[in-house]
Amino acid sequence: MGSAAKTPSSFASMLSLPASVNPMAVLVLIAGLMSLFVPTYITLADEVWNNDAHGHGPLILGVSLWLLWHDRHRILEGEPRPAVISGFALLAVGLMVHVAGHSQSINMLTTLAQPIVFASCLLLLQGAGALRRAWFPLFFMLFMIPLPEVVVQAITMPLKQAVSVVTEWLLYEAGYPIARSGVTLSIGQYQLLVADACSGMNSLLTLESLGLLYMRLMNYQSKARNTLLAIAIVPTSFVANVTRVIILVLVTYYFGDEVGQGFVHSFSGMVLFTVSLVSIYFIDQVLSLWFKSPAAKPGAGAESAQKEQA
Repeated sequence: MGSAAKTPSSFASMLSLPASVNPMAVLVLIAGLMSLFVPTYITLADEVWNNDAHGHGPLILGVSLWLLWHDRHRILEGEPRPAVISGFALLAVGLMVHVAGHSQSINMLTTLAQPIVFASCLLLLQGAGALRRAWFPLFFMLFMIPLPEVVVQAITMPLKQAVSVVTEWLLYEAGYPIARSGVTLSIGQYQLLVADACSGMNSLLTLESLGLLYMRLMNYQSKARNTLLAIAIVPTSFVANVTRVIILVLVTYYFGDEVGQGFVHSFSGMVLFTVSLVSIYFIDQVLSLWFKSPAAKPGAGAESAQKEQA
């Protein structure tokens, strides 16, 4: 009974902090961050996260916060060495960006302010070492920043054009009566417009973030392997979007426009991500033929942290 009483509960371990960290200081920082950014999250939920282009925002936010808390012992390890001057300077920059975004209703700025303010809090709480160890969750937050519409359209239009061209060529070679005018596909009696959601831009951002998270969880030590895997996500996203458009075109051709634009249209989005994730895993397995060393496991000791041979 005595030994059992000394064993901390799983709930207590979830809330534990390194001995060198002042729990009250952490509580104050969390309260301040919540008061600053919860209104921002509410605005993003109403104006940004409710559309296909930025629907991955809550996922990015949740994963980033989970990584920060999950790795808190590693991030906050060692004696505190607060960087007061640089910390307050960075905090001032983050707050100015936040105020400018709110005053001008620019969601890109209010979202950008979050990793800046988080970084300043780490500098003030623990120092530059903590900021270096928390680089990935803070960098991951950048994927939830809504891009300006001008930038999105500049990237989306060429992608839609490319998806349309490849879809038309594949179906034409397969013997289907298909023609194309710009980003409009005509098959049989039906015409289908390749919309922004089918261009690949939205899925590219989401898949790139998921790919980075996959590499972070696998904790590969080879920079070459990580770089190749990150680059491979771009053509993987394109192939998945072409697959999605082909499915929609064929469903419309065989079953009619109502079926193609109904449940199947939404279901094709699930097919897109399934194809993409399976492709990423397959590419990773192919890369493992050249990078044979196992992934390093966090906290598994020196032997498991050996670097892969590039």
